Amino acid sequence: MSEDLTTKPSEDRRSNTQELVDKLLEERAKMLVLYCRAAGLDADPPEDSVAKTVQEFCQLLVDYIAAGHFTLYERIVNGKERRQRVADVADDIYPDIADTTGAALDFNDKYERPEKVNEGEELAGDLSVLGEQLATRIELEDKLINLLR
Repeated sequence: MSEDLTTKPSEDRRSNTQELVDKLLEERAKMLVLYCRAAGLDADPPEDSVAKTVQEFCQLLVDYIAAGHFTLYERIVNGKERRQRVADVADDIYPDIADTTGAALDFNDKYERPEKVNEGEELAGDLSVLGEQLATRIELEDKLINLLR
C-alpha cells in the first residue's frame, strides 16, 4: 500500500504514456501482418478469400489509426504532454500524420465492404499507394515514440 502512496504523478503519466505507445505498436503489428497478407495474395485466389482478407485488413487499419489519433496524439494535442521536445516534434509531424490518416481512411471507405473489393490491378495499386503512406506514418510515429520512451 505504501508503494501506491509513493508513486509520483510524473511516473503515473509516463506509465500511461507507455501503455498508449504499447497499444499503438500492438495495433500497428497486427495491421502490418494483414497488409502483407492482402498485398501478397495470389493473382487468382477465390474471390471470398480476397474480400475477407481485405475486409479484415480494413478493420485493423482503422483500429491502428484510432489507436494513434484517439489516444496518443489526442493527449499531446490537448496539451497533456509536458516535455516540450515531444510536443514540438508532435506539432511538426502531425500534419503529415494527418495526411496518412486521410489516405488510410480513403482506402477503408473504398474497400471496407466485401462487395467493393475488386481484384487485380486496382486493388494492387491501391495497396501499393497505401503501403507508401503507411511507411511514412510509421517513420514519423517512430520519431515520436523514441522521444516518448
